[in-house]
Amino acid sequence: MAVDRSPCAQCGSTLAADSDTCPVCGAATDPGPVATLDDGSSPPESRTPEGELARRQARLRQWQDQAEPLGVRVAQFPAWAEAAAESGPEADGWLEVMRGVERLAQRNVVAALEQWERQTKSRLSRLEAYSVDGRLERDQMDDVLHSARTGELSQALTTYQQVDRVVALKERHLDQARDELERLVSLFRDMQALGLDPPVDPAELADDLERELRSGRLAPLKQQLRALRLQAMNRLKEAVPGYISRYGEFLVRERSEGTAVEVEAAELARGAKAFVEGHPEEALRRLRILAQVHSVRGDGGSPAAPRADVTGASRTT
Repeated sequence: MAVDRSPCAQCGSTLAADSDTCPVCGAATDPGPVATLDDGSSPPESRTPEGELARRQARLRQWQDQAEPLGVRVAQFPAWAEAAAESGPEADGWLEVMRGVERLAQRNVVAALEQWERQTKSRLSRLEAYSVDGRLERDQMDDVLHSARTGELSQALTTYQQVDRVVALKERHLDQARDELERLVSLFRDMQALGLDPPVDPAELADDLERELRSGRLAPLKQQLRALRLQAMNRLKEAVPGYISRYGEFLVRERSEGTAVEVEAAELARGAKAFVEGHPEEALRRLRILAQVHSVRGDGGSPAAPRADVTGASRTT
């Protein structure tokens, strides 16, 4: 009876001593004699020129993938040279050609990273003007260029992508805060122009929010913007329907006097629709333009709800 021996290296099934193949997966069980050194250890794996060439080609393709966001085309080993190297006996000679391609690829990447560094420093200067710390990113940029110039392109491109993502994230937070600030100030100015009594004077609000923005305290600023916007929305829910109603009544009186008001009525309806659909900025912008074109003025000459004694003399048709 055959004595069992070690399991199959492929599937782990138990093998018989006289078996040359695994009965389950069919894998060969006798790999043949293994070369050993004088001390009994296995020799290190040799790297053939053909294998080295393939490894370097794969690395060039990796560099290209990593450098794609830079918009640069990394030099590659030509397809015709690859075919010639596979069919020809002089693999060592093609390795020297590959080294030349790698040097060209390195120059491509270094030039692209130097341009990126200049652009990113300008981006960081803008962020730092708003008190956003960019010291770590500046240090990492130095590491990126050092690695690229010493031939560590994979490491350089990996760090480049990390730095670029962080800078873009900081820019996005700043731009969002800036956009929200400007939209809120514009909303308050439109409220003031229409006589709808904004919670805070727009000029003072703009100065206060700009100081907060430039201090770099973006999280507290966004909370403040949300609170002010909520106050404005609560006030507008009460004031805008009455304003639109009074303006509509004013247009009806003008039309009864023989004045063409179709354009104004349509614009008033668009403003009302925008407000109902949850677009207060657009609604107030339309109402303010309508009031300006229609030359509507209330007591004291400030924009307010229309009055019956106001003429449309300066209205465009």
